Amino acid sequence: MRTPRLLSILLLSIALVGCGNSNNTSNTSNKLRVGMECNYAPFNWTTTTAGEFTQQINETDYADGYDVVIATRIAEALGYEVEIVKTDWDNLIPALQHNEIDAIIAGMTDTETRRESVSFTTPYYISKEVIIVQAGSDVANITSIQELAGKRVIGQQGTLYDDLIDQIEGVIHEAPKADFPALVNDLKQGAVDAIVSELPVAIGVKAANPDLTFVEFSEDNGFQGSVEDASVSIAVAKDNTELRNAIQTALDKISEEERESIMADAVERQPAVSE
Repeated sequence: MRTPRLLSILLLSIALVGCGNSNNTSNTSNKLRVGMECNYAPFNWTTTTAGEFTQQINETDYADGYDVVIATRIAEALGYEVEIVKTDWDNLIPALQHNEIDAIIAGMTDTETRRESVSFTTPYYISKEVIIVQAGSDVANITSIQELAGKRVIGQQGTLYDDLIDQIEGVIHEAPKADFPALVNDLKQGAVDAIVSELPVAIGVKAANPDLTFVEFSEDNGFQGSVEDASVSIAVAKDNTELRNAIQTALDKISEEERESIMADAVERQPAVSE
């Protein structure tokens, strides 16, 4: 298993070596291929309407969102065009390993397990864990995650938010689903009582669905974990130091104020999150 991955890393390193220099043409495609779901607003979503912040992903569809803007800013800083590659969540890291994409900018948390396969930048956004529930339900005004005991709680497959559910004693941990809109649909249909999410996503869900709301918790009564657990980072192929450092340099030039502004704008223009 290690040999094919090493080969793809070497090929990617050759293709993108020197990408920090806009005059370097070793990448003959002159594109930075960025993988994301295009299905996780406000970080990324699919739309049929071109706009100021969108990037085309096929003949009829465009990608928009916080991740798209960040990807575009980074590619421009490196002297490349950005190419958004719509990829299912579970296939993002394999796509990186097989040289189908150059980077993952998709609201992905840097974890020890993922670090075995990819290399991460520092966080490009730090969020907060919350739950999304039906407005007016018996869990809409809870103050501790432990009040979800006996309730049906769900998270997205392969994410930290699914793992966090097990911190709730006596919870009914529902089987995760592959995409976030499916979770919202389950909640609206009454199939689950709560979704574990991050704050920007929850804000957008509430804005688009008046029948839903979200609950924030104090530090002592919420999900326990490090700041890193609530952050998202950019991933590149394992040991591709050249590309990782180039992206990190470009990322460092986007101030915290700019990042918050980009996220606020993405939340404002995101579409309804439902199936």
